[in-house]
Amino acid sequence: MGQHSRHESYPSLSSSRVDYLHHQLSRGGDVASVISAAIATPVDDLAWPFEKLEGLSEDDVRQTSYEIFFTACRSAPGFGGKHALTFYSNYESNGAGEGGKGNQVVTKPTSRVKKMLGLKMLKRSPSRRMVAGFGVNVGGGLSTPSSPVAGGSSPSINGLLPPMRPRRPMTAAEMMRQQMRVSEHDDNKLRKTLMRTVVGQAGRRSETIIIPLELLRHLKPSEFSDSTEYHMWQRRQLKMLEAGLLLHPSLPLEKNNPFAKRFHDILISSESGPIDTGKNSDTMRTLCNSVVSLSWRSHNGTPTDVCHWADGFPFNIQLYTALLQSVFDIRDDTLVLDEVDELLELMKKTWSVFGITFPIHNVCFTWVLFYQYVLTGQIEPDLLTASHIMLKEVANDVKKEKDAIFVKILSSVVRSMLDWSEKRLLNYHEYFMRGNANQIEILLPLVLTASKILGEDLTITNGEGGQNGDIAIFKAPHERVENYIRSSMTYAFDKTFEAVNAKSAEFERKKELSEVLLELAQETEGLVMKERQNFTPMFKKWHSTAGAVAAMALHNCYRQMLRQYINELTSLTSESVQVLHRAAKLEKAIVQTVVEDATESEDGGKTVVREMVPYDVDSVILTRLGKWIYDSLQKAREYLQKAKETETWNPKSKTEPYAQSAVELMQMTTTTVEEFFKVPIPITEELVRALADGLGSLFQEYMMFVAACGSKQSYIPVLPPLTRCSQNSKFLKLWKKAAPCGAGHKDLYNVNKAHEVQNPRPSTSRGTQRLYVRLNTLHYLLTQIHYLDTLLATNPGVVPSSRIRLGNSHRAQNNGSVYFDSIKKSILASCQHVSEVAGYRLIFLDSSSVFYDGLYSGGVTRGQIRPALRILKQNVTLMSNLLIERAQPMAMKEVMKASFDAFLMVLLAGGNTGVFHRSDHEIIKEDFDVMKRAFSTSIEGLISEHVVNGEAAVVEGVIALMSLSTEQLIEDFSIVICEGSAIGVMTNGQKLPMPPTTGKWNRSDPNTILRVLCHRDDRAANLFLKKTFQLAKRK
Repeated sequence: MGQHSRHESYPSLSSSRVDYLHHQLSRGGDVASVISAAIATPVDDLAWPFEKLEGLSEDDVRQTSYEIFFTACRSAPGFGGKHALTFYSNYESNGAGEGGKGNQVVTKPTSRVKKMLGLKMLKRSPSRRMVAGFGVNVGGGLSTPSSPVAGGSSPSINGLLPPMRPRRPMTAAEMMRQQMRVSEHDDNKLRKTLMRTVVGQAGRRSETIIIPLELLRHLKPSEFSDSTEYHMWQRRQLKMLEAGLLLHPSLPLEKNNPFAKRFHDILISSESGPIDTGKNSDTMRTLCNSVVSLSWRSHNGTPTDVCHWADGFPFNIQLYTALLQSVFDIRDDTLVLDEVDELLELMKKTWSVFGITFPIHNVCFTWVLFYQYVLTGQIEPDLLTASHIMLKEVANDVKKEKDAIFVKILSSVVRSMLDWSEKRLLNYHEYFMRGNANQIEILLPLVLTASKILGEDLTITNGEGGQNGDIAIFKAPHERVENYIRSSMTYAFDKTFEAVNAKSAEFERKKELSEVLLELAQETEGLVMKERQNFTPMFKKWHSTAGAVAAMALHNCYRQMLRQYINELTSLTSESVQVLHRAAKLEKAIVQTVVEDATESEDGGKTVVREMVPYDVDSVILTRLGKWIYDSLQKAREYLQKAKETETWNPKSKTEPYAQSAVELMQMTTTTVEEFFKVPIPITEELVRALADGLGSLFQEYMMFVAACGSKQSYIPVLPPLTRCSQNSKFLKLWKKAAPCGAGHKDLYNVNKAHEVQNPRPSTSRGTQRLYVRLNTLHYLLTQIHYLDTLLATNPGVVPSSRIRLGNSHRAQNNGSVYFDSIKKSILASCQHVSEVAGYRLIFLDSSSVFYDGLYSGGVTRGQIRPALRILKQNVTLMSNLLIERAQPMAMKEVMKASFDAFLMVLLAGGNTGVFHRSDHEIIKEDFDVMKRAFSTSIEGLISEHVVNGEAAVVEGVIALMSLSTEQLIEDFSIVICEGSAIGVMTNGQKLPMPPTTGKWNRSDPNTILRVLCHRDDRAANLFLKKTFQLAKRK
């Protein structure tokens, strides 16, 4: 259906609206909102349910409607009948009332129609229904000498209101003329035409009078002010005939109808100028013949007594609704005349012309009442009530009426009403303010009735399934109401959000989303209260939990905004926590509203509350904090991976002799802990434990990276194979005498060794110094972890948790070391490991020339240990300078252990150069005592004497073995080996087994005794080893 705007002929601001403005402003209404509502076009979004009549204005339709109405009522009093029907008011003076007795009807103070529609009586003053004195009666009617044709002047506007004369009661004809805005001049022309048409045909039926054709026949150009006016008038009459006979005929028009073609040719010729309508005009004869032939057609071509010229849809409905519009007071278009009963009764006379039935009349009257309510700015709720009452009458008609035209008209009207109404109910916060919110109680029943008609009743009669496209029209009332509430709350929330943003635009700055959400939460609470106070009581009539539905809708709207904010949240700040806490407060208020509103439901609102998706602010905060912890630790891990690739183990500076990576890593972790406690939420022990566990894992990984420096075994020389000593053999002595002046390669090597021993140089390599940096780094890490441990354990902001087991309650222990105990122990073990590797590297690699490779290589002489001790002193001094103080004792102890092991290796695994006599043990003992004193007293004093003695016991035991005779060593060895291998008593021919090399030297270890024998330079040892184990001679 095309949209047809009907408000064009009305003032944009009627007198009734002005009165309404004064009324609203006197009540304290906002001036801007009241005026803007009044001057807005009220029917822009109300779709006109009928097809638009092309080329015809609203004034044209109204004028023709009046002409048909007057023709149909021509025999009625006041329209040309014997007596004029006049209307009196009981409030008129007695004299005026008495003057109407006999030939006039006195209206009752009540109206059956208005009473049925719930409309109040107007009870106007007598002057509102009185007109000037009697004039000339044309055909039993009234006229005045003030017609423009007569050249008279009149103070009336367009002849609508008669000039002021002595007042008399108004006739029905005069009232309709005034209501239809027809001038007296046009009315007189109509009366003259009817007089000429029905001469001698007093009983002629009105539906057989084709009034536009009769007007064209009987009115001449001389009766108009000029040719232009006449041409326009003639064109209107022709266009009306075209609309009724060609464009919207009651009976389908065959395509090649000759009368239609001739009529169409006349229409075209009339566009350039008026056609000749004289009695002898061929054009007029053709026109009359064509119009009459088209009007008196039948379905099968047989003769008929029914004239069809104004009963085609939608032409007839347009004319009839224009007629129905006259029931509204022209002085106040929000009011229905008290005389509506009589006027509607007169309008019934047009039904035969328009093809109107009572059900169609009810639909049209319903539409007119609803349209007038919208047209007048929705300021008169009584019109809406009346429209709904009529719609219920229509609903009853639908059950009985089967006519397809009726169903078509009904579906168009109801759909237009429903669309307009639903648009407002789907956004009732926008369209209904505090002053007119109660109109929802009228509009909603109308919508439910309309939806029921479209969804159920039309299905029965029209068989279209009650469908509008793919969407079911009919819903249960509570479902429809719930949809309105959810939609309106969403619109209201969106508008509030836009308003909050608009405020920031006024200050020319963009608000952060956190600011917007804080303000939006406040406004949302206001929306909840506004809904609860103004709208929920009304909706509860149709939906028991209307308030809960509204609150849940707002809850969901805010949740979507909050979710967007949370998704963009990278860290927990005071602003973000404030937003989350404000959201929790809003949710609490909404839940309270939902519970209170749903108490009347069967389960007390539990089902409704379960449908809400909670904000779960606490979980969000914990999740965000957990993510922040993860991200912070991940950054540290990424740095650690980078450090593994780039760390060179050079000290950061002299004052900070540890790795740069450790400093930066601990700065990152310390910052993380400090920022963690700055998060403006209650920090529980669970959160602290989660952070501590993450940090502990990070420290563990870094510690393993620092401690990954190999092992001491990689620096201890491989034990040479066991051989028997043979350096004093007769052949060797003879060979040396034969070459007194020669010097072998070995002798030259010994000379070089002696030179190095006499002139020792510091021998700490860069690799060993890097080990010192590693060791410093571990101790630095230990110190920083202890600081973090204390920071986590003693922070007063930590909230104790009841879920922590009693044995695990860190706050209860309060010992300053509660979160990183295990990692601290691991670091201490790593310090031990790195110190051990550094010590063995220093002795066995850096100092090998004066220890394992050089000591006693040319025989045992007194003072041979001093060069080695000088180098050891220099290396230890450098170590002390490079290591931090806390690392020195452990490192010194490991150097001592490495030195003692190196001394043992010289005595027990010296290879070809290790040759000792029994008498050498005294010098060796003296040298070892010097070394012991060097560690216990002379070197920095970092190791206590009892520790030195404890580590030296093994070496002293081996030296004691070297003091024994070869025979005693062999006997001891035999006893130990027999006991260890469970042989018992040796028998003749039985061989002793080779003892395994354990590396754990001890004077009771058979392998240790065997090695002393291997390095003993005497015949008995040589023979024993040869006979027992077939050991080879040394080369």
